Amino acid sequence: MLTRIDHIGIACLDLDRTVEFYRATYGFEVCHTEVNEEQGVREAMLRVNGTDDGGSSYLQLLEPIRQDSPVGKWLAKNGEGVHHIAFGTADVDADAEAVRGKGVRVLYDEPRTGSMGSRITFLHPKDCHGVLTELVTSAPPAEREH
Repeated sequence: MLTRIDHIGIACLDLDRTVEFYRATYGFEVCHTEVNEEQGVREAMLRVNGTDDGGSSYLQLLEPIRQDSPVGKWLAKNGEGVHHIAFGTADVDADAEAVRGKGVRVLYDEPRTGSMGSRITFLHPKDCHGVLTELVTSAPPAEREH
């Protein structure tokens, strides 16, 4: 089922300033940036390490591009900080169905496109002990958007 922690999503008000903090403090470098219009965010992925299954673990810094985006609403209510945790899986469709079968609400009927061409879905935080949880199937290396 789940193979690794894919990333920790961190909501921020100023992406460039937050990237600089993680670069100066921990030495993490940006390996990918994009604007996800559907999710209403500008994001930067900072690679933390590689993993045994060939994937990597990242920090995903998220700055809303619209106040009415999910991250924009979350920031208005909670301020900057950890927004979600994402677990890597070889098959987001099968694992979403498996968790749904255990009574956990899956927020999307069908997985959507996430960072670097991945396929994603989210699990309701009220069913995950208060933690917004994402399931991620990474795109094959040749198909990743950089």
